[in-house]
Amino acid sequence: MVRKRSKLPHVGELVIGTVRKVFDYGAYLDLDEYGGKEAYLPWSEVSSKWVRDIKDFVREGQKVVVKVIRIDRRREHIDVSMKRVNSTEQRRKMLEFKRAQRAEKLLEIVAKKLGRTLDDAYEEVGWPLEDHYGEIYLGFEEAAYRGPDALREADVSEDWIEPLMEEIRKHIKIKKIKIRGIVTLWTLLPDGVERIRKVLTDPLKNVDLQGDTNVRVYTIGAPRYRVEVISSDYKRAEKVLSAYIDGVQKLSKRSNVVFSYQREKR
Repeated sequence: MVRKRSKLPHVGELVIGTVRKVFDYGAYLDLDEYGGKEAYLPWSEVSSKWVRDIKDFVREGQKVVVKVIRIDRRREHIDVSMKRVNSTEQRRKMLEFKRAQRAEKLLEIVAKKLGRTLDDAYEEVGWPLEDHYGEIYLGFEEAAYRGPDALREADVSEDWIEPLMEEIRKHIKIKKIKIRGIVTLWTLLPDGVERIRKVLTDPLKNVDLQGDTNVRVYTIGAPRYRVEVISSDYKRAEKVLSAYIDGVQKLSKRSNVVFSYQREKR
């Protein structure tokens, strides 16, 4: 079961609940991230619409996103609301929960390989990654992208790193994005072909290609040339494309080559 570090949620927190029992004036939920801790969903907090029958909105066994509205910490009594959660918050929380489930499954696999418990995995891997990256699964994605150094930066014990990387490479595939633009270059000078070749190729030497980012430049019919940047990091791709185009523009001016640029839609 996906878990949180604290025993109880805080007021205003979005949580995932599984509906256990539905009554005429409310429903009892088990909070999935808090060890099945019981929460109460009052009839008045089910929907902003008129509720004639609560069973039209919730059913036993259903997973729902709710917001914590009251906590009696002495009695550990928790009241939650469905109507105070908008559709965007609902989608975001469900995605976060699914990512947490995948992270826990990976922790479980590696713990079993090492003969350790899931509690050990959370203490020695999960919580350090959460502290460093804000989310356990994001830490795993960073490791898939950058390698074991991403785990070491979060102070993950060396004993865990090799088996973690084996599972990360099996289960986490980093999606790559492609951004493109069209450069138009022309000149009437006799050595124009050579000038244009240098304008297109020399700026590549000054572009900082980090990680898995690559640049491809090819003709689509002179005087038009397509520039493609492929990366798993959108911001890095944008930075690389901007740096390359800036270099082409400056070198074009010095080389007496007419320059124009148009960004292609994704």
